[in-house]
Amino acid sequence: MAEQPIYRRVLLKLSGEGLMGAQQFGLETEAMERIAEEIRHVREKGVEICLVIGGGNIFRGLAGVARGIERSSADQMGMLATVINALGVQSVLERAGGETRVLSAIPMDSVCEPYIRR
Repeated sequence: MAEQPIYRRVLLKLSGEGLMGAQQFGLETEAMERIAEEIRHVREKGVEICLVIGGGNIFRGLAGVARGIERSSADQMGMLATVINALGVQSVLERAGGETRVLSAIPMDSVCEPYIRR
């Protein structure tokens, strides 16, 4: 008999660095597929999963500030990197049979759904 999960819903933070695998930057398909497989196993147990995905494998806002980029622009660049990663993870998860939605506080209606606090 399968063990029942303790939680019905979980929030999982994926760092951008975890998505780049052995590379120096960017996305590595094998790393994303490995993560997607683990997520699929948890989902099969009936657990709802919310992912928060980082963008540090593409751009780090504070590093940009240190190089002379204005703070709010650097933060927005980091948020764009996060959406790039989310779209990559979405693609891999859906290829594995998952249902996904990407939300962003930056309006990009042709790319993802808008996030609203409520």
